[in-house]
Amino acid sequence: MSKFGELIETRVPVLLDFYADWDDACTDMHAVLRDVAAALGDKARVIKIDIDKNKELAEALRVKGLPTLMIYKNGEMKWRQSGEQDANTLIGLVQEFV
Repeated sequence: MSKFGELIETRVPVLLDFYADWDDACTDMHAVLRDVAAALGDKARVIKIDIDKNKELAEALRVKGLPTLMIYKNGEMKWRQSGEQDANTLIGLVQEFV
């Protein structure tokens, strides 16, 4: 999990998407997250984390529902929610922490 610490210890906000390829809601979020990443550019990072390949991390963060979205800044969780979100909502949330 030391790599996870490196991911979230940044001055720019990091939007994490915990997903699974077998989940339809997660699949629907792929395009939304692409739009969010494009809109935010270098003001934030969007990182997708496959829970099947990162079971230990998902368990440590108590990821239950999919997709689970989190915003971290300077190593601290600022926001978390499970379920689908639209691009404009996510962009607005991340911009609060830019």
